Amino acid sequence: MRTPILGAVLLAWGMGAAQAADLLEAWLAARQQHPDMAAAVASQAAGEARRLQASRLWNPTVAAQATAGVMGSSTSAHGAAFSMPGAAPTAGVDFETSVRSGPGARWGIEARWPLYSPERSAQERQLRLSAELADLQAASIQQQLMLQTAQRYFAAVWSQQQHVLLLQQQVASERALAESRDRFALGDAPTTDVREAEARALAVSAQVQAADIEMQIARQALAQTTGWNPTQLPPLHLPAQVDGAAAAASQEVAIAPLPEWLATAARDNLLVRTQTQALALAEQEAAKAARAASTKVDMVSQAAGDHLSGSGRWGAASNAARQFVVGVQIQVPLFTGGQQDARQQELLRLRDKAQAELDSTHLAIAQQVHATWLQLQAGAARTVALESAHRAAQSRLEATQLGREVGDRTTLELLQAQNDATLAASNLLQHRVRRAQDRLHLLALAGRLNEAALQSATDADRTLPSPKHP
Repeated sequence: MRTPILGAVLLAWGMGAAQAADLLEAWLAARQQHPDMAAAVASQAAGEARRLQASRLWNPTVAAQATAGVMGSSTSAHGAAFSMPGAAPTAGVDFETSVRSGPGARWGIEARWPLYSPERSAQERQLRLSAELADLQAASIQQQLMLQTAQRYFAAVWSQQQHVLLLQQQVASERALAESRDRFALGDAPTTDVREAEARALAVSAQVQAADIEMQIARQALAQTTGWNPTQLPPLHLPAQVDGAAAAASQEVAIAPLPEWLATAARDNLLVRTQTQALALAEQEAAKAARAASTKVDMVSQAAGDHLSGSGRWGAASNAARQFVVGVQIQVPLFTGGQQDARQQELLRLRDKAQAELDSTHLAIAQQVHATWLQLQAGAARTVALESAHRAAQSRLEATQLGREVGDRTTLELLQAQNDATLAASNLLQHRVRRAQDRLHLLALAGRLNEAALQSATDADRTLPSPKHP
């Protein structure tokens, strides 16, 4: 009698994939409902607003002011000269006006058009850099959600597959227990076989319960990410097999040389690009604090007026004044008390800090790319070894089953062969899941993670059944 451990799994692989959900569909569902994507959209919108600010930073501005209330005024002029038609000029004349308190009003309007300002130019560059940084932050949020979705998708696949394998082993161990009891009743097997079979059946039953809990946790995590019903998840696809000649032709991750991946990551990695933008922002902030940056040239148009009436020292009085100016205003700082120089020194040190952080990011990303690439390269040989071990364990199980039927093998040997076959199948699937995640991680490090990569990470021809829950 032959009882292959992977029977249920192979049956699942033969199912049609039309009703199943691959990793791309999980990502599309997560993109629609996950709050992280709302944060990414808001970040992009904020970046667009900064671009709009930068485009309007040099536009002219108009401001108006008005004041009304109780005012007072006193003016005094001594040694003035006075002349009037028909009279000789008079020197040493004094003038005095006074309004102790009375209703008064003051108004003014000013139009200003900046023509030259290094500080404003640096601010404009900062706004545009900040807008690009917002786009990078949104892309980083999306990439992290992609990786999180992939991680939870494959965790659900792994836990569900492990549950299926253990269920198969449970059926086999219970069958072995029943056979041991029958043989013991006929006097064809010792009592130790029954006890060993009972112990193994209990152990496998406990493993099944633990696997069921792990599967429910993984499915719940996937459901929270995608918005799917955790009790009615669609069938999931197994990770794509990318080892071998046919797979290597369709996957360039394990073929492209390491220097190419390092160069791509150094240029396109989202964290590197974010740190590069942060450095550029720090440089512009330091440029704004330079003394020469405070020089300003503006086209200015101003009009103002004052009116005050009331009574003063010499009786009723009324004062009115009007003024206007149209021209160019130049502002050059001469001395700031040293505060601006100290501020610039602080910002220069912050710029150096940003440069060091960028260099550190380059090193960290290069190390991650190197390690992930080596894991993928070594993984191909490990896949071959695990596949061979799986076939050997399956053949050993079938031979042990046959030997147990004719009396050449013990119950303990059969139980051990079942356990070895389950472990070999589990190790092979776990390795394929890890390789699928490593490929996506390497693409993310190189700034190349996209929906096409998610779609190719699962195999459309191999699908897991969706387990039923009460």
